Amino acid sequence: MDLKQQLQYCSASGTALLAVNFYNFETLKGLLLAAKANNCSLILQLSEGTLQYLGIHSAVNMARAALRQFGVRGWIHLDHGNNISTIRECLDAGFDSVMIDASEASFSENVKTTSAVVKLAEAYNVNVEAELGYIAKLGQQQQGAFTSPADAHRFVSETGVNALAVAIGTAHGFYKDPPNLQIALLKEIHAATPAALVLHGSSGVPDDQLKAAVKNGIAKVNLATETKNIFMKTLQQQLRQTEDIDLRRVFPKAIDAVTSLISQKLQVI
Repeated sequence: MDLKQQLQYCSASGTALLAVNFYNFETLKGLLLAAKANNCSLILQLSEGTLQYLGIHSAVNMARAALRQFGVRGWIHLDHGNNISTIRECLDAGFDSVMIDASEASFSENVKTTSAVVKLAEAYNVNVEAELGYIAKLGQQQQGAFTSPADAHRFVSETGVNALAVAIGTAHGFYKDPPNLQIALLKEIHAATPAALVLHGSSGVPDDQLKAAVKNGIAKVNLATETKNIFMKTLQQQLRQTEDIDLRRVFPKAIDAVTSLISQKLQVI
């Protein structure tokens, strides 16, 4: 089953896939150990920044090899792509899914850009995700316009996009104030469009709200900030306690912390 089909299944059944960003082998290992222990599938996400750091082909080859090594069913996704040339490179490199994020442009420009990516991706038969509404990025104000059901219906109809990240009260990064997801609005959006709905900014969202979001239409839950945070905080603590320069003895506790976090998230959704 390809990712488009899997997300449609999740959307219809009130279930979701966890989509988690990785940044190096250690974070990747932590994610996959959790997926294997919980017998769960996983979407492995790469941002443009991580691709610049690792290199597209190195990142894809490492992810594919690790999925085989750990026996996990998974897919590779470009997170928050905003450069069509990069998206084309990812498609050529064998990504299963790409996101085009033109959400900060006008509605018409978002439609135009997203439609171009959908057309480009047709030959590759991959999942295409877009974003509609205001989901605050790091450093931006968390309050903003929610996605309207009417706009979601029109956007999906005009672009043919497979998955849609919607603004229902989340923000990227950690929260200054506890989030209050608009579950009733989510339910209306879900009824208005056939696209698989995506929740960005799940780091720090209370478990009960995550469960309610999945039950009411979210098919893909994105997680990044909490993974980075727990890996780095654990590693920093280890480095304060040792002068050991052997990476193989310093990294494992940070990997274990990632595994524990992702296991907990998989049990929630």
